[in-house]
Amino acid sequence: MWIYLNDRFVSDEEALVSVFDHGFLYGDGVYETIRSYGHKIFMRDQHLARLRRSADAIGLAIPERDWSSLLHECMARNDVGNDRTDAYIRITISRGTGDIGLDPALCPSPTVVIITKALTSPPRERYRTGVSLVVAKTRRNLPSALDPQIKATNFLNNIQAKREAIAAGAFDSVLLNWLGYLTECTVSNLFFVRSGRICTPALSCGILDGITRGVLLTLARDVGLPVHEGQFDVEALRAADECFLSNTTMEVMPATQLNGKPIGSGSPGPVTERLHQIFVAQRRKFLES
Repeated sequence: MWIYLNDRFVSDEEALVSVFDHGFLYGDGVYETIRSYGHKIFMRDQHLARLRRSADAIGLAIPERDWSSLLHECMARNDVGNDRTDAYIRITISRGTGDIGLDPALCPSPTVVIITKALTSPPRERYRTGVSLVVAKTRRNLPSALDPQIKATNFLNNIQAKREAIAAGAFDSVLLNWLGYLTECTVSNLFFVRSGRICTPALSCGILDGITRGVLLTLARDVGLPVHEGQFDVEALRAADECFLSNTTMEVMPATQLNGKPIGSGSPGPVTERLHQIFVAQRRKFLES
């Protein structure tokens, strides 16, 4: 595997970051996860814009690069993102190497890492049966303490919730916010359907503005499916007819159980399946060479 590290490609054995890197010491960094369909990258410019936004929010200067060419070179060097294999791409930018301490000025330049590998899609069986969720005791970070619009490398909040899901034998956890309203899952946005209307927590609930989430909301509105972004409690999810998750790699994943009990019929619902079909049929519009 070839890794892009700072200004060159190195083998995975040579892809080493200093123990004094502030990303390692303090979780001081940002990242983006991107995918390709063949050689075309899904919402590339939007992902890169969000990376810059996250970096700006923590005062981190992203080095100038020809990012489009660089991402394609990463795919080509690892023989992914082609007619045979879709690509998984992760860009990580940390504050960089510096002396111990919280002052960002201790780090003269950021560390840039791009990892590219073959995308492993979820098993098809999960789309046929749906996945199980639990409501986590871990609460989503308070937005006034850590802005959820910063896609930060410090993921302990999500990891704690994921540990709860694993302990319960569930696929993932749903996190509530400081007021007890639904937010999102550990690596995906949350949707549910009630009486034909697609509901999803609003950004003001303290969630990341998922890029696939935005695409799905646009597609739903374009075909006349009613959408409501708002504040919802756990009871609204328990009473839902359908539920699904979204992120870049899963696309639209049905969720059919919550805390061991069925959501709706306990099977993927018609709105979920229709929206996923629309996404698949139209996703070429969101691909960038």
